[in-house]
Amino acid sequence: MPIPTNHEKPARQSAKDSAFNQLQQWIIDGTLLPGEKINDTELAQALGVSRTPVRESLQLLEAQGFVKMYPGKATQVTEVERSSIKELLPPLAVLQALSAELAIQNLNDETIALLENTNNRFEEAIRSENYYSALKIDEKFHDIIVDTANNKYIKSIIESLQAHVRRLFFHNSIILTEHSIIDHAKIIDLLKKEDVDTLTATMKDNWLRTIELFPGV
Repeated sequence: MPIPTNHEKPARQSAKDSAFNQLQQWIIDGTLLPGEKINDTELAQALGVSRTPVRESLQLLEAQGFVKMYPGKATQVTEVERSSIKELLPPLAVLQALSAELAIQNLNDETIALLENTNNRFEEAIRSENYYSALKIDEKFHDIIVDTANNKYIKSIIESLQAHVRRLFFHNSIILTEHSIIDHAKIIDLLKKEDVDTLTATMKDNWLRTIELFPGV
């Protein structure tokens, strides 16, 4: 099981949180491949922690559907099911739209400027065909809105759904288009105008349109 040794180790995190975040990222980006059997001892050595936080992390990852644990036998990375996008995106679209609505009451000039700057970076990534970066920046754009909504329950559910969507994007080489740049600009404008109905519809469309990018779904 090849495991990177030059990965970044986040500061100010518990051993379990650090292990969980790194393992989830490796599963998402394919460092740990679908169907691959993984060894908690090897992971502990690679991460520089004991086996306990690794086992705890694997239990959390199983609860989220990223691994399957077979007691006394093996732990295996789950397969990527392309069709699951049809189940993931509708609830995510609704929650993202609700976050945008709730964010309106907490908006300030600094947040608007941050959204505009993030969309500018997103546009640069799209036009330079740096699609990996574009995916990360797109997620950051929406995270700003979710954070501004300031609802920890919505944020928690979105983070869980988003992790699975991110994995599907990576494994299916999804490429965001210039249409998303326009959507982001419109979302910012609607946030400033406090046009809730149009904002909700635009946010949902921005997410649900992605289903069309998955052939055979």
